[in-house]
Amino acid sequence: MSGIFLDFENQVSILEEKLRELRTISIDGNINNVSAEILKTQQKIDKLLKNIYHNLTPWQKVAVARHPDRPKFLDYLNILFTDFIELSGDRVFGDDMAIVGGIARYNQIPCVVIGQEKGNDTESRLKHNFGMAKPEGYRKAYRLFELADKFSLPILTFVDTSGAYPGIESEERGQAEAIAKCMEKSFQIKVPFISVIIGEGGSGGAIALASSDYVLMLEHSIYSVISPEGCASILWKDDSKAEIAANSQKLTAQDLINLGIIDCVIAEPTGGAHRNKDETVKNVGETISQFLDKSLKVGSNEERRAQRRQRFIKIGDMYIEN
Repeated sequence: MSGIFLDFENQVSILEEKLRELRTISIDGNINNVSAEILKTQQKIDKLLKNIYHNLTPWQKVAVARHPDRPKFLDYLNILFTDFIELSGDRVFGDDMAIVGGIARYNQIPCVVIGQEKGNDTESRLKHNFGMAKPEGYRKAYRLFELADKFSLPILTFVDTSGAYPGIESEERGQAEAIAKCMEKSFQIKVPFISVIIGEGGSGGAIALASSDYVLMLEHSIYSVISPEGCASILWKDDSKAEIAANSQKLTAQDLINLGIIDCVIAEPTGGAHRNKDETVKNVGETISQFLDKSLKVGSNEERRAQRRQRFIKIGDMYIEN
């Protein structure tokens, strides 16, 4: 249960404080019967959260996707996978901790797992650069894609980034080329490839790990070619208009499933993934299993690769027709 409340959760915050006080009274034994009031308050909270999260605006979904307590890649890795062996470095420059990857078992199936890790506290966020990878991160992913294809291992990727790191050193080391190569390799490999957007799916930094057979997306995550702030800065030279941009970008899971950009919306617990990490991870794991099984049943490796390519060509055709 997260202790951080978003701007639109003020009423929930008030009720949660009341609930804490009632539970303290109950523990201290100052009042004999507060259980009925505790139950009543909890029901009010559940009803309020259900109503709020059923009617979130795109800008509010951006806030939920960025919640600091939202489950991160390493949470999924530690629960859903076993026998993980991390593989580091791009064999060109160095290692980038914004992208973590290696070999593991998923439901006893050997696979390659790769994810963008934002970190959970100041130390880990700095270590993982807030999930914003530099070129060596994408070259590491490229190397792992090649490894998976060579040894016929399914690929599972977890996307959670505001975008690729925009610093000068990234441009000097070929950021755009590294992302493009990663996407190119995605369309060459023949093994099953499933991607899950677990938080933010920002720009090419996300697409580099999501050019897959199936793209799954948590209910309150976002996926777009640019952040709302970046969009507002370009269109209006004013990033304070980010909310207006978000409302126009079609970046929510509900918009993207209707547009055919993603293949499945994964339900989150009432009140968002940050309120129940275990249930969220469980839902994601079950959905991955369904789509991995679907990809494994494709007739041949060549057919799988052709279907993946066609999936993205179809998106382009749809927009040309419209």
